[in-house]
Amino acid sequence: MKISYEWLKDFIDLKIGPAELVDLLNQLGLMVENFEERDGDFILEVETYANRPDTLGHLGLAREIGAALGLKLKKRHWPVKEIPIPTSDLISIEILDPDLCYRYCGIIVREVNVGPSPDWLKRRLENVGLRSINNVVDVTNYVLMATGHPIHAFDYQRLAGPRIVVRRARKNEKLRLLGGETVELLPENLVIADAEKPVALAGIIGGEDSGVTETTVDVFIESACFNPVSIRQTRKYFGLDTDASYRFERGADPNFPPVAAQMAASLLSEFGGKVTRDLIDVYPSPHKPKEVLLRLSRIKELLGVEIDQEFVVSLLRSLEFEISQINDSRMIVHVPSHRVDIEREADLIEEVARFYGYEKIPSIIPPLKVIEKTEDRRQNQLKKIRSILFYQGFDEVLNFSFSDPDREKIFNTGLQPIALSNPLSMKASLLRTTLLGGLLENIAYNQKRGIEGIRLFEIGNIYFWENSSAMERLFLCLAINGWFVLPDWSQRGEKADFFHLKGTCETLLNELRYESFVFKSAEHNFFEPGYCLGLEIKGDRLGYLGKIKSEILQEFEIEGEVYAAEINLAFLLAKQPRPFSYAPVSRFPAISRDISFLVPKNISFEEIRLSLLNLELPHLESFTLIDRFTSDRFGEDVVSLTLRFVYRHPHRTLLAEEVDKMNNRIIAHLRSSFQAKLREGGKN
Repeated sequence: MKISYEWLKDFIDLKIGPAELVDLLNQLGLMVENFEERDGDFILEVETYANRPDTLGHLGLAREIGAALGLKLKKRHWPVKEIPIPTSDLISIEILDPDLCYRYCGIIVREVNVGPSPDWLKRRLENVGLRSINNVVDVTNYVLMATGHPIHAFDYQRLAGPRIVVRRARKNEKLRLLGGETVELLPENLVIADAEKPVALAGIIGGEDSGVTETTVDVFIESACFNPVSIRQTRKYFGLDTDASYRFERGADPNFPPVAAQMAASLLSEFGGKVTRDLIDVYPSPHKPKEVLLRLSRIKELLGVEIDQEFVVSLLRSLEFEISQINDSRMIVHVPSHRVDIEREADLIEEVARFYGYEKIPSIIPPLKVIEKTEDRRQNQLKKIRSILFYQGFDEVLNFSFSDPDREKIFNTGLQPIALSNPLSMKASLLRTTLLGGLLENIAYNQKRGIEGIRLFEIGNIYFWENSSAMERLFLCLAINGWFVLPDWSQRGEKADFFHLKGTCETLLNELRYESFVFKSAEHNFFEPGYCLGLEIKGDRLGYLGKIKSEILQEFEIEGEVYAAEINLAFLLAKQPRPFSYAPVSRFPAISRDISFLVPKNISFEEIRLSLLNLELPHLESFTLIDRFTSDRFGEDVVSLTLRFVYRHPHRTLLAEEVDKMNNRIIAHLRSSFQAKLREGGKN
């Protein structure tokens, strides 16, 4: 960007020479690539920051220079020759898309004599690389280069209505641009339209049919602020690079349009024009200044040097920041509307560093305060879960959180999925409501590559809507397929089944010390009827495990049976596990007794286990199911169970009579509670 040394003097009382100015700008990070003398002026080629649109004009650079030199900006008034006709009597302005046009100002200058510009105006524009066209267009370019804010001039008589409407283009609309090119507009393009048609591509270029010509008498001056993203997308689509789009797509100052319009009207007034009364200013959602907390301690931490508070306050105020609630260690900084680059505390500290001088900041690594990491019980539990499952032979997988809508319907989780507004593809347009889909895809992938024994688990979030709120929950999902123990020369091998999965769940919960869990028969949309258990802790449902339905496996093209479990980890980890306690190994021997009995087939071992636990026998150390079988001689609805009971006294050796007494109590309880009958030879 070309900057005129003499033009800067319109804004500050600049007394340093061009060479000193070059050094100063370089120190501030506004790199001067070249400078030359031209027509009694010095022209500097300045490379400004990409996120500093406020420095794309002489006013912005003067503000930076003034802050560095302790100079205040000159206050300049822009008087006009006003006529007693309100602008609103001659034209109306309406913004239909306030999300794309934040503010739109307009004023009319009548009886303009369009012709050559005065020499001073021509010279200034030509010195910064712009060609003089006529006095009206030159005024708009002058305002642009002076302030960095683009404006546009329309021939008022060529506007239909007369009316200005800021809106998106309509289907099949076309616009002939300045220069004669005609473009076909898209519905997402923002245009400036009159009552009938588009007359300009908003923030980029005007239209030929409303442009100022030698016959123009009355001029409508536009000064606005547009959405930067919209300007950039439109500019890239049409391949149009203009001075206006270059500035608007970097973010314009929403508070400056009235000043720019008044400035242009004043200059045209000097050339003989007459300005209508009262500028029209449409501003649907006025800008609210950002507030940023700035701490002196943080400045020292980031820069490694202590900077006086008085310097910080004086600097920020010279850059037109407002400061409130100042105390010895912190302040609240209100960001001016032209500083679109300031978002957080570090941005303010960067400003302090620039003007303090990078050369004054020591080249040392500042000491870092390390805060001792507090114990995270949740992460410790997750780490333990991974370790337990690893030693159970499971491999962990990490899948994407996206889900296919068709497969979500197959799982039928009962949860309302969350749709993505900008998905990678339609097959990944939802957030998952179950982890099972990802594990089944993993199993199918491994099967097709010849893997015969697959044991997988995943820990991750599921997502769903609940009472119009987006929710996420941490879940654990396990799945097994194929061989549990591969066959070889020494053994026949063992296929994975439901009980392998159930045993893994039991081991996991026992190791985590959640010992009050139970399994109950249940139904679930994932699992085959009769092959599903619900997992509960103290009456609360924790999850499900079972055999995956065949129609789900067919959808994923999986061969063989798959057994899976899905556990609500968020719910589980919120519960308090049993405290860890140490018990020394007993020095006294244990006594074991096996009892074989017949019970109705519809009675599960889980019911028997819970019932025996409630007996609270004092020296019963453990019991387990060691055999289960059926036989025609027992009857169709009868099953034989063999339980092994282990007894031990902590302080002495138990007597056989004591063990027999406890055994008899167990047998009596089984008879009364489950109509159990001892098998012949059922006790040893």
